[in-house]
Amino acid sequence: MSSDAKDIKTNQAETVGNESVGDKLGYDKDSKERLPWEHYLQQYQSADPEEIAQRLGISYDKEQKFFTLKFLGTVYFISWPEFEITHEADDMGFYPLETMVYARTLTIRFLLNGAASSGTGKFKTYREMPWGEVYLRQFDGRCIKRLAFSYGNRIKDFQAIMEHIHCVPVAHGDIAYQLEIFPGYLVQMILWEGDDEFPPSSQILFSDNFPVSFQAEDMAVMGDVIIGSLKAFLKAAQAK
Repeated sequence: MSSDAKDIKTNQAETVGNESVGDKLGYDKDSKERLPWEHYLQQYQSADPEEIAQRLGISYDKEQKFFTLKFLGTVYFISWPEFEITHEADDMGFYPLETMVYARTLTIRFLLNGAASSGTGKFKTYREMPWGEVYLRQFDGRCIKRLAFSYGNRIKDFQAIMEHIHCVPVAHGDIAYQLEIFPGYLVQMILWEGDDEFPPSSQILFSDNFPVSFQAEDMAVMGDVIIGSLKAFLKAAQAK
């Protein structure tokens, strides 16, 4: 764990609004850095699928024309050039790439701009990334505080979700798990339970290879996508 992780963990003392990080950042809107979905799709359709597969170290079926990509524990099949998504049968019960707009935007950006990479074993906070100050306020509000507010006093629910999506427990905080968002890119989610004296708090750490493939807004949206999926994963876990 980063040496500063616990020191800068954020107490949940306020209600977080309903607007997503993607909405606040205009993640799929036009700007110099963030182009509209239609433009991403055009880039994807004109890209060389074999180059994408080689760059990311993922499988591409030349005959059926689809990539195989693991995202949040589920194996997805992404067609080229249409970018239609299906999944391999599993017990997850919820499939963000098929239902969440920003998860799809995040994924197409990864296919277009990402690279295969492994971390050194070190993890960093959002603030510690090269551009960590850029969207820190948004990340803090919609990710760190939201995680603490939603699950800091519901540790058993958080544990049930993490076990349901086959995350790995790690020795941080009162409870913490490590998940793989994309192949080789690891996220650790840490909770400190609230009590009569202190409110619950949380931290989210990223493997140190994230800057290879992701920009500041990608990682802010990524945290929002993960936390936004937890409620649906809990429902699926309870339905078993």
